[in-house]
Amino acid sequence: MPRHDTSRSRRRLLPILLGLTALAPGLALAAAPPRATVQSGVLEGKHMQVDGVTLNAFQGIPYAAPPVGTLRWKPPQPQAHWNGVRTATAFGPRCMQRAIFSDMRFRSNGMSEDCLYLNVWAPANASGKKLPVLVYFFGGGFIAGDGSEYRYDGASLAARGIVTVTVNYRLGVFGFLALPALSAESPHHASGNYGLLDQNAALRWVRANITAFGGDPNRITIGGESAGSISVHAQMASPLSRKLIAGAIGESGALIAPISPLPLSAAEQRGTQFMKQVDANSLKALRAMPAQALLQATGAKDAVSFDPDIDGYFLTEPPVDTFGKGQQARVPLLVGSNSQEGFYTAILRDAAPTPANYKAALHKLFGAQASAALKLYPGHNAAQVKRSATALAGDMFIAHSTWRWMNQQRQTGNAPVYYYYFDQARPLKRDAKPGDAPDPGAVHSGEIEYALGNLDSNPVYAWTAADRKVSRIMESYFANFIRTGDPNGRGLPVWPAVRKARGGLLRQHIGTPTRSYPDQNTARQHFLTTYFAHRPSAL
Repeated sequence: MPRHDTSRSRRRLLPILLGLTALAPGLALAAAPPRATVQSGVLEGKHMQVDGVTLNAFQGIPYAAPPVGTLRWKPPQPQAHWNGVRTATAFGPRCMQRAIFSDMRFRSNGMSEDCLYLNVWAPANASGKKLPVLVYFFGGGFIAGDGSEYRYDGASLAARGIVTVTVNYRLGVFGFLALPALSAESPHHASGNYGLLDQNAALRWVRANITAFGGDPNRITIGGESAGSISVHAQMASPLSRKLIAGAIGESGALIAPISPLPLSAAEQRGTQFMKQVDANSLKALRAMPAQALLQATGAKDAVSFDPDIDGYFLTEPPVDTFGKGQQARVPLLVGSNSQEGFYTAILRDAAPTPANYKAALHKLFGAQASAALKLYPGHNAAQVKRSATALAGDMFIAHSTWRWMNQQRQTGNAPVYYYYFDQARPLKRDAKPGDAPDPGAVHSGEIEYALGNLDSNPVYAWTAADRKVSRIMESYFANFIRTGDPNGRGLPVWPAVRKARGGLLRQHIGTPTRSYPDQNTARQHFLTTYFAHRPSAL
């Protein structure tokens, strides 16, 4: 049998392979998945195409050791080194949480205490370019959410030249339990805030490793929505994080009244009460309990809540004090809230929106200050009652804390602040029935898909050309801000930094149309500042 000439065969195949590669570059890409070398070892991701741009995607990257066993309720520890190549093509597990919010759609690999993973999207040609970086924290009230959610997908921003990172962090009792025993074993005499410490560990991981993905460790912007936005505010205030970032984006929420952090003693009292509720007589017994049993206990009718606290380590004082002294991260800030963060029924409950019912509701809420509130949030007819009560509900839920953050940063941050009002109501749902109507305003969390370029990831709504235009504008603002600290760019409506103008503070209305205007509601916010100063935290 004649001997086969392999070298001649290779020479004949080479032109064919080169021709195929020229005609279909994706064939070559498919044969060579992207790799990145980080401190713990080598990662292998996958290629994807978005808007004609080839991206590298790395999913399920461990940034800290699994917080299980004796590491439950301890600050995140370094991830051990692995041998060989670790596959990073699927999202890691989401952190322990109950199914509370119907709008959360996960791609995660189940749920586990072992959940400290992050995800990276970057342009395929980013090596050595030192591109700007976004590290994004999901929302969900510190009790739910995940970096794998479709609405937080980083591919669209990555196609614009942004290395985009989403981060998982511990939630609920696993992320925010404080106890005297935990404080006693801590070298910092601190407990609670483990979820916020996870975010700090992820941020430090990004600083140390993002060059492997083409990112610039000196150009990291942190961003988030709701609890993620509150997290950004907290990271700006924390002595552990405030020197690590170049910019910040906050979408609805800050860790300031009515969402103030608890004193450590109050957080420890809640934790002690929880121990009694689950019949645990020691920290050792509590750590030995199955994660699912702990999670189930948090859903009991009389269960306590677990929230950020002033632990003396991550937070040494209330952030409002840190910002007041100008000791926060003094970086550019893009921040804002939505037109329908709350709804008038939160104020009126089951009562009809009549002036009399509205006046009674304000009296019940504000007591002797009801008359002052009624001047700021007037209600002379049903339509005005609905508008004013909706604005008040949104302010008391989360918009006021956002305003306080904006105002303090513009006063003491020594950097530009860009303040928005998002007013694009989502369209009708695809399965809408005759007579159904869209929300009258932009609901809480309704801006996420617009800002991150992910409308098509949400099949629930029948997105219109107007929605896509607003998304292009808002995502462009975000991308420009991440690149330069300024959202403005060619072809976009001009967005001036916050300053006094025409009797108000300049604010960007993002919607149809998008424009700058002087917000005249400062008096409302001063009224609520005084009100919340005399009211216990509502976190």
